[in-house]
Amino acid sequence: MNILFKALSHPVRRRIIAMLRAGPLASGDIAAAFDMSWPTITGHLNALKEAGLVSPEREGQTIRYRLEISAVEEAMAFLMDIVGTGEASETLPQPSKETRR
Repeated sequence: MNILFKALSHPVRRRIIAMLRAGPLASGDIAAAFDMSWPTITGHLNALKEAGLVSPEREGQTIRYRLEISAVEEAMAFLMDIVGTGEASETLPQPSKETRR
């Protein structure tokens, strides 16, 4: 899970994920949306791939990236449990409130 949150920590990667919500995109189309070098964008895509957030699909000479919703859902479920709004939070013991003197 740490690699997933590390991948999400960078604003460029979050923007790529937002772009992929509409559907798969070619790596060239993703790169064209940024004022960065191709190797830099490739590095961001690789970080997202390693975290399981995107998956590449080759179509001839083009590589299309698709958002992996299951990884995003897993991260959201984890965060919801932390704030006490997820299903698992109902079964977890609640922290005790001790008064200090």
